Amino acid sequence: MHAAKRIYRSTAALLILFILLLTVNYIQIRQNKADEMEMDSGQLARLAQSQGFIKWVDFTVPASAMEDALKIDLSTHGSENHTDWIFLLSYLGTRYGGEWKSYKKSDLNALCEKLKNGETPETLTANMKYYDYYHQAYEAVLGGFVGTWQRELPDRETGIPQKTEVYGLKVFSPIAEGYGYSHYDDFGVSRSYGYRRRHLGNDLLGETGTPIIAVESGIVEQAGWNQYGGWRIGIRSFDGKRYYYYAHLRKDHPFCGELKPGDLVRGGDVIGYLGMTGYSATENVNGMSVPHLHFGMQLIFDESQREGNGEIWIDVYQIVKFLARNRATVYRDPETKEFVRKYQVFDEHFAGYSD
Repeated sequence: MHAAKRIYRSTAALLILFILLLTVNYIQIRQNKADEMEMDSGQLARLAQSQGFIKWVDFTVPASAMEDALKIDLSTHGSENHTDWIFLLSYLGTRYGGEWKSYKKSDLNALCEKLKNGETPETLTANMKYYDYYHQAYEAVLGGFVGTWQRELPDRETGIPQKTEVYGLKVFSPIAEGYGYSHYDDFGVSRSYGYRRRHLGNDLLGETGTPIIAVESGIVEQAGWNQYGGWRIGIRSFDGKRYYYYAHLRKDHPFCGELKPGDLVRGGDVIGYLGMTGYSATENVNGMSVPHLHFGMQLIFDESQREGNGEIWIDVYQIVKFLARNRATVYRDPETKEFVRKYQVFDEHFAGYSD
């Protein structure tokens, strides 16, 4: 009996010790992760400062946070207390150490409450060591998304397009309005054609021939064949910071009209058609098994990053979800048989430019 009690007590003591060791280990792991997060943020900030430009960005802001921040920006526009959405996201990004899985709308509301009570972005970020890094990175991703611009909108009574100046989202979903698609977060998934590599975009599965839309206004840098991307288009934003990549376009008729490098495109323009070309050294071959658009975004802080080992590609899955709120309306031109946008936009970069 006494032996059984001793065994029981010893077992209980060992169990308690084991639990304590697990607890200490868990706390240590959490502390290590916090230290690593701080170290990573510090390394990124130092790279941005000492090297003159950022060399790596992990953009994980959820669509819900972008939606929430944009609503605040739009609702305060024109007032004395206009709140920039990129500031809001940069502040929270710094606070989270870039780990947006912990995002809560209440954190955003608390920040806005501080601004209402008289604090300024400058005072709020004065002691945030890595705020400048996150603001510069998020500005590169989202800088051309929101602003004042002129666009056609249908008159409420007649339906006739009217030129109107608006403040709001200037970028579009890469898939035209009225066309279905599906996607999931496949960024970083392994690819093996040609050589083993990571998938640096988001695949949007849809029907062959679906009109593909220019997300943002810019300059066409590439329009042609590549054995990995098939027929593809590359468009550089006018500020030079974003390079949009649209790949696996339709066989035989990939581009809208005579699209070519050097052309200017407006956000919302039809630029091509969804297909399944690529994975072939032979031009104009459907090498993919499923029709889809590969959509990617590359950030460029310095021209040395345009091609080579220094390229920065970000996960655009959440951005695609966010852009679904603004899809371009298109129709098929009976004469050219091409799809074109229904409502025009007017961009200062197109002054003196003829389509």
